[in-house]
Amino acid sequence: MKEHASATKHESVFDVGGPEALQSLLASNATANLACIEKAFGVRINSRDSRIRISSGDPTSLRRASDFLNELLVIRSSIKGAVGQDIFNRLLKAFTSSGASEIRSFFAERIKVGRKKEEIIPRTPRQLEYMRSIRQKDIVFGIGPAGTGKTYLAMAMAVSEFLAGGFSRIILTRPAREAGENLGFLPGTLEEKIMPYLRPLYDALYDMLEFDEVARLMEKRIVEVAPLAFMRGRTLNHSFIILDEAQNTSREQMLMFLTRLGFGSKCVITGDPSQTDLEKNKAPGLADAIKTLADVPEISFVKFSSKDVVRHHLVEKIIDAYSRDEEIRHRSKR
Repeated sequence: MKEHASATKHESVFDVGGPEALQSLLASNATANLACIEKAFGVRINSRDSRIRISSGDPTSLRRASDFLNELLVIRSSIKGAVGQDIFNRLLKAFTSSGASEIRSFFAERIKVGRKKEEIIPRTPRQLEYMRSIRQKDIVFGIGPAGTGKTYLAMAMAVSEFLAGGFSRIILTRPAREAGENLGFLPGTLEEKIMPYLRPLYDALYDMLEFDEVARLMEKRIVEVAPLAFMRGRTLNHSFIILDEAQNTSREQMLMFLTRLGFGSKCVITGDPSQTDLEKNKAPGLADAIKTLADVPEISFVKFSSKDVVRHHLVEKIIDAYSRDEEIRHRSKR
């Protein structure tokens, strides 16, 4: 990359290495993304072949736009691949609000999973905090809306630390409760009844390990996926344990689960307190645990927001809209 600047023209030129390299730097739609950079920093950009020319009447705007492109070049090199559209959008948003140090934190650490799988990289500062908390603490609560990576990152950490020899098994569990339904109302065997509830955990697992490897580990009970009710009466030693959809636990179930923790084990609890399917007369276990255990220093609570959503960009707007509506409804009841 070559950069030239003129004090009179306020211009910088980047040679990014060819048309294909330009596409890998600016996702699949380089023209639209260059227009986004123009709008974000108040500059003019022209690109031809492998060169990006930035000009502006304001040297500060020119410098910030140039710094952003420099950071993109560094990040493209560090992730050893193309910068996807979602990553580009997040980097631009974070850089314009907080600067280079903010976007560097997205890629500060990586999670190595299966031998043939790509490393998993945190995409927001909160996700990075979550990863570090899981490494440092034996009990971690990941709290926040859907799409923020709570379960996926916890699963990635479980697989990574298991493969590194840190734990002898992985246990994945969640309450078999969805939208007021009860297992007894569903047709089929017990295994057929619980499978729909546990499917998201299987999906994440297959993302990180080869299918045959998952089958082998599950056959040997090294990886166990089971409904929360199956945890009662057990002591889980040397295990990485994930409780997903914890907002659907009662207070009694949460206490039961937390007291399963044995020697050499780690536990991650994920959930969104605003999305519980519990009956109205039952005390929500997740919200109760957050309040009851808040002063225990060995337990970490990482709270995600709509800004951490890593799904379609509309998901963040949907969550914000519903949150505003909920606040209005709450105020109107006072």
